[in-house]
Amino acid sequence: MRDYATILERAKKGEQELVAFLVDLLAIPSPSGKEGQVTVRIDGEMRRLGFDEVRIDGLGNVIGRIGRGPRLVAFDAHVDTVDAGDRAQWSFDPFQPRVSEGKVWGRGAADQKGGLAGMVHAGRIIRELGLGRDFTLLFIGSVQEEDCEGMAWKYLVEEEKIRPELVVLTEPTSLNIYRGHRGRMELEVDVHGRSCHGSAPERGDNAAYKAARLALEIERLNERLAVDAFLGKGTIAVTEIASGSPSLCAVPDTARLHLDRRLTAGETKESAVAEVREAAGRAGIPDARVFVPEYLEPSHAGRIYPYEKYFPTWVLEESSPWLKKAVSAYTGLFGREPKVDKWTFSTNGVGIMPFYGIPCLGFGPGNEPQAHAVDEYCPIEDLSLAAAFYAALVTTLSDEG
Repeated sequence: MRDYATILERAKKGEQELVAFLVDLLAIPSPSGKEGQVTVRIDGEMRRLGFDEVRIDGLGNVIGRIGRGPRLVAFDAHVDTVDAGDRAQWSFDPFQPRVSEGKVWGRGAADQKGGLAGMVHAGRIIRELGLGRDFTLLFIGSVQEEDCEGMAWKYLVEEEKIRPELVVLTEPTSLNIYRGHRGRMELEVDVHGRSCHGSAPERGDNAAYKAARLALEIERLNERLAVDAFLGKGTIAVTEIASGSPSLCAVPDTARLHLDRRLTAGETKESAVAEVREAAGRAGIPDARVFVPEYLEPSHAGRIYPYEKYFPTWVLEESSPWLKKAVSAYTGLFGREPKVDKWTFSTNGVGIMPFYGIPCLGFGPGNEPQAHAVDEYCPIEDLSLAAAFYAALVTTLSDEG
């Protein structure tokens, strides 16, 4: 019989150590591509807590293992964060974390070093209580998610040959269970004109004006996109416009628009590209080049792993046995039914379930609106409760009933 009370007791007992680990993580800036120092700290914590194996792979992901059972389950947390932005808007230094008001404060507290800390300390609970003996459990601190979610998992599956039967994403969910989110993609549109002297613009063909007309068509396109009852509406937005000309006294002969596209159920890369091409036609520029760019930034380990910036929608079905196990673990641990919902933002799930058919579900400490926010924080209680849930889920997965 599962002893959820003991799991909660162990998690609460280790709360101070968990918080101290999170404070250490928050004090180490780790933007995408520069996560080396924080992976070393994670490696050290996993070893201190008695993980059976810890290593850093060729891309720079840190991988801790507990157990050698025949069944493979993975927990994922990305180790990178966005930058702090305008420091003047923060009430404290975002990389000098503080603990007050029952919260841990600092850049990455919610997104998502809190989930990382909870996941790692769940490993100790699992090991000490001897849970999940049928499993090999991997605790993966993945890199470059903020810049290119899913890319690290392409590397893990295709290069490291890691194919779990389930991946638990530890992004912030306010301690709810999440089963999917909209996909996203980046689009770029190249527009060409003909330059001439700025004193006689009628002699040329202004690429900036063409880009402006297309931007207005994109604004109108956004209003017509599909809506899904669970995932919500697809969206598209112009996030950057740049133009080029021989000089500031000359009409631009090139322009580029960058588009952020959020994909709801049924929307695909092909359909999204076609919509933008049609919008370009309506703007009077049918020859505009519409394409999905590639991510080509090196990891902290010096590896470039090309990845097209298309991140598909994913949803774990309500009838999924994995979801039922997660709900059972939650109910047994907390004595109430969970809220089952979705993220608004995107996670590494986009590179796991759509491409490889590996089921994903989410549970994490902290609140989604804190992601990328000024004065970011994570409630302390969330941290130990998340660690307890991860351990409870493992013991629940062990039950074949």
